[in-house]
Amino acid sequence: MLDGEERTLVDRVVREVFALLLSSEIPLGGQLNEAALAARFKVSRGPIREAIKQLQGRGLVIKEPYLKARVVSLSLPDMIEIFQLREAVEGMSVRLATRAMSDSELDEMLDAFSAAREAGRAVDLDLHVRIAEGCGNDRIRALLCDELYYLLRLYRARSADRPGRREDAFTEHWQILRAMRARDGELAESLMRAHIGRATRSLETLLAQQAATTDQG
Repeated sequence: MLDGEERTLVDRVVREVFALLLSSEIPLGGQLNEAALAARFKVSRGPIREAIKQLQGRGLVIKEPYLKARVVSLSLPDMIEIFQLREAVEGMSVRLATRAMSDSELDEMLDAFSAAREAGRAVDLDLHVRIAEGCGNDRIRALLCDELYYLLRLYRARSADRPGRREDAFTEHWQILRAMRARDGELAESLMRAHIGRATRSLETLLAQQAATTDQG
């Protein structure tokens, strides 16, 4: 078991390796060289191995017997499966959070969202994280916050939003928050599923376009 100092070191290495993944310095499908990472971060290989193990637990890294660890490859079919899973799980997450979160917590979310919108800041994933953390179900929170949202960040770092999507997302999030504040869990769930479902359909359309292009080639 890691002591406090070792845990802090491993957490730092996890953050720094994840930053390399987000920046594409280590590409999707790329290998993780323990010796090179240890030299870069000026640590022994022990913390590197533990960090890789944690990244593996988050679905970001694949480690096969007798082979070096490598970054997961996120294909469009992979992302469609992830978004389909999100649609079901986050629908329940927001329903539970609507019941579990206090009035002050919901008001704080609304205020923070309004301020972010006025400042033009993107709040999409932050809002989803806050809802998951407030749903009161540890298994849902762990699945979303410790795995799926990391994969989502990795994918989004390599993709561009369609024109107008940010404004559409603001409107959809506002409707979800208003339903939560009204304590209408059924409506909040329906809105959340529709919100994520739109993204799923966009990915499905993109996959179909890619398949058509391949067939034409």
